[in-house]
Parts: sequence; C-alpha cells; structure tokens
Amino acid sequence: MNKAQSTEFAQKYLADLLSFFGINVEVIASTEDDVIELAVPSTELNSLLIGRNAETLRSLQYLVSTVLRNKDAAVWRVNIDIADYKKLRAERVAKEARVWIEEVRRTGTSHVAHLNPADRRIVHQVATEYSDIRTFSEGEGIDRTITIAQASS
Repeated sequence: MNKAQSTEFAQKYLADLLSFFGINVEVIASTEDDVIELAVPSTELNSLLIGRNAETLRSLQYLVSTVLRNKDAAVWRVNIDIADYKKLRAERVAKEARVWIEEVRRTGTSHVAHLNPADRRIVHQVATEYSDIRTFSEGEGIDRTITIAQASS
C-alpha cells in the first residue's frame, strides 16, 4: 500500500469506525511528514470520541495505526483531531509555556513540569523561539518531566 492508498484507507477506516457509533461525518485526510492527519468535524458526541484525558482519541489513533501497520502500509503514523481538540490544546499549552518561559527569564529559576509527550514536544518547540532559553526532558515513562532553564545555566 503506497502513501496515497494508506491515507485513503485510514480515512475510510476511521469513517467506518465512527459510523459504528452512529456518527456519519466526512473525515478529512492529508499526509504531512509521513504522518496521516485525520480531522473529524464537531458532532454531538465529541466528548465520547475524545474521552477523559483524550484516552479514547489516543485509542482511535492506536487502532487505525495498528491496522495500517498490519497491512504493511507505506505510512502508518496517524494523528486524529476531533473538533480541533488537539489544535486548541496545543494553543493552550503553548500559551502556558510562554508564561513559564517569562517566569524563568524573570526569576532565573528553572521550571519543571510533568507533561505528556505531545505537550512536552509543544513546549520544546515554543522554547526554540527564545535564544536565552533551553529545554530538556528527564526521567522515564510517566515520571518523565520537562525542564525550562536559562541557556546560560
């Protein structure tokens, strides 16, 4: 299965999966940097599809990704966003990261945060906008943290 076929398959698979829940919507699909991006518009069942702490959303991603891998698809990494949940969360995390960075700049004291991998990635990205700030992750598994520090320290 080539890249285009992988994207088309993932789009149809997710649409079929959602129809199982009685949600008949058009799933928008694209591929960026070898990641299949699937966007699901807002419905009355957003909270069910996203789940507590986005666990259902991550499970849907895992399911689609696993099926693609089992079919030897050219692209199998999948990012699903339901009702722009991830986009809005990324904006909130980026805003919070900027507050933390300004605090580190003002006080000179490093800031340590316990964040999931996706949120840590956002903080690392935001930190690249500041030449006087560096970030690094430490720890293993659920105990992994991100530290925001002055570049000189």
